[in-house]
Amino acid sequence: MQPCISGTAVATAAGAVFLLAGCSSSPATPRAATAPASAHSSAPASSTPIASPTPSAAAGARFNSCSVVTQAEAASALSQSVSAGTLGHATVEGGLACVFYGSSAPSPRNPNVAQPDTVRVVVVTGPDALKWYQDYRSKVNAQPIAGYGDGAYYDGYASLSVLTGDHYLRVAVAPAGAPPSLPAEKKLAAAILPRL
Repeated sequence: MQPCISGTAVATAAGAVFLLAGCSSSPATPRAATAPASAHSSAPASSTPIASPTPSAAAGARFNSCSVVTQAEAASALSQSVSAGTLGHATVEGGLACVFYGSSAPSPRNPNVAQPDTVRVVVVTGPDALKWYQDYRSKVNAQPIAGYGDGAYYDGYASLSVLTGDHYLRVAVAPAGAPPSLPAEKKLAAAILPRL
């Protein structure tokens, strides 16, 4: 077991962002290309965007959500160029969200909270996936969506949730000055699902 670090500061191209590195005794969790190296990883941090997603072997709520979505896919969903993915805490699932920012995203940019002009992708894997999927469904006006994974629903205002096997995927596309885009969320989810 490696020592626990309570917080790591990181300077990104968009400015200074503070990410809290979680402490756990689970295996090392891969980090996004823009995330800092931490006590859980001996690999050096890189400032280059993820070129192509690869599934992670990590299980549980700490899945690296940036490993399943490209910057180009997020840009297509938001219909504009976006920043490289940044890891933040998922507000509903307790996992890690991969957040992409459009040019009109507010400052300061905080990947730990939902903001306009962003794309947020969260994947929870393992035995907690079904629990989180059902928990969020019980708290919203869930509208069933056919044709995605083992089950899917739109929360009625902001995001698409999909359960496939032991993976819970939640996608939110929030254009600036416009309502969330369910069609864009469906398209992005369809691109991600084969990687889970």
